[in-house]
Amino acid sequence: MFNFSHLLPRMLAENLPAALLHVATFLLVSYHCLMQKKEASASLLWIFSAWVFPGVGPLLYISFGIDRVPKKSGRKTRANRQFLAARRALETPDLPLAHWRSVHDSLRASPTSPAAGEIDSSVSALLRESPLLAGNSIDPLETGDEAFPSMLDAIQNARDHIHIQSFIINDDPVGRKFLDALRDRARAGVRVRLLYDRFGSTHASLRGMFRRYEGEPNLTLAGWTQANLLKRQFQINLRNHRKLLIVDGAAAFMGGINLQLDHTTHGGIPPIRDYHFAIRGPVVQELQYVFLRDWNFITDEEPKNLLNRRHFPEIEPRGSLLVRAIPSGPTEDERDFLPQVFFLCMTLARRRISLVTPYFIPTPDILRALQSAALRGVDVRILTPGRNNHVYAGLAARSRYEPLLQAGVRIFERAPPFIHAKAMVIDNEVSVIGTANLDVRSLLLNYESDLLVYSAEFARAMTGVMDKDFQAGREIILSEWQRRPPRQRFLENFCNLLTPIV
Repeated sequence: MFNFSHLLPRMLAENLPAALLHVATFLLVSYHCLMQKKEASASLLWIFSAWVFPGVGPLLYISFGIDRVPKKSGRKTRANRQFLAARRALETPDLPLAHWRSVHDSLRASPTSPAAGEIDSSVSALLRESPLLAGNSIDPLETGDEAFPSMLDAIQNARDHIHIQSFIINDDPVGRKFLDALRDRARAGVRVRLLYDRFGSTHASLRGMFRRYEGEPNLTLAGWTQANLLKRQFQINLRNHRKLLIVDGAAAFMGGINLQLDHTTHGGIPPIRDYHFAIRGPVVQELQYVFLRDWNFITDEEPKNLLNRRHFPEIEPRGSLLVRAIPSGPTEDERDFLPQVFFLCMTLARRRISLVTPYFIPTPDILRALQSAALRGVDVRILTPGRNNHVYAGLAARSRYEPLLQAGVRIFERAPPFIHAKAMVIDNEVSVIGTANLDVRSLLLNYESDLLVYSAEFARAMTGVMDKDFQAGREIILSEWQRRPPRQRFLENFCNLLTPIV
């Protein structure tokens, strides 16, 4: 007879019912893993955990291992499609969005550079609802020390409406200053809509900061979440990581900066290094649409109240930049946008890739694209924080260094303060800027907003900003990296082992 004691923990081998239950749950987990489209490493890790950790392993799999994202994001997918249908119905002549459609049609553009054109021809097939628009200007803003005064000035000069969205709004001097400014404009008759992520803004929510501003005329606050215990929705992974400010439908700000004190110089402490952007031109309306689509989903405010001339006024060209908006998220229609855009840019790069990201845990395809680019002679440079604010993320990122270094990728770790910036420049011609980190969460789980910019002038400006951070970094040398202590290797590989399931 088969002897379970050779395979099961002793306590289970002495208890046959428990042993049988353990075997049954192990087989169920194994069957479910093999029936799902998962990475092989993730499936093996879950099967291993289900066997080695009786009861706990299967429970963890039920809680974290089952991919519920397509199902949980289905309601957002349907809401997006309904909002798009409402928008299209209003784009015909003599209706509120007729001008927006005419602007989009007249300002559609194509890059003049062959290299940029090759990238855009691939991207345009992917982002059919986000046209490449001419006539934009974008000014980089470094840290909250530069971004917050410009944002507050725009808020104070608003005449019709303010739409603002942030992953983190803290109950600190910065968060309160912004909310006070929004309240003041609302009292002056400006319509204000504020959308914050409930997970990212937990600190302020628990302290009751948002409740203090409820009931103000013309000011509506809403918290983003797709977790609702009453509806048996327990999904906290689908976070809204966007950071947008749109004023009067004509000016916008977006990037990596949250509304919190740590993004400013205070008490002699330097600010978190981050990039934000002041934007003018027709692409502002693309960002406006992304905000209103999210707002409609969370608040159920009628599309006819949101898709109107007040929110989409006539906008004249304000610069020379060709810009395409990249809205992304775990919905059925958009979940591949960001991974594909990064992959296409990297595989089509000819001379140089400069990349700054606080969390470097990309998909396997993007890792291979970076390696392939370096092997074919592209100058690939990556900057990450030398000291990460999430220790686990920093260790997991370092587990990926060696194969990249072996392929010829140059990796730099920036000295403190922590760098939270996200940007990529390709061949000094094409830039990707916005809210997305180069990690699995931003690429596949979060709702993000990025911009694809075709301009050598803007690429030079971004390279100048990024080079300041590269110069503050320490380059990782392969021969030295290979001599790091075994304990460090163990911690890195252990954190990397968990990335498929965390």
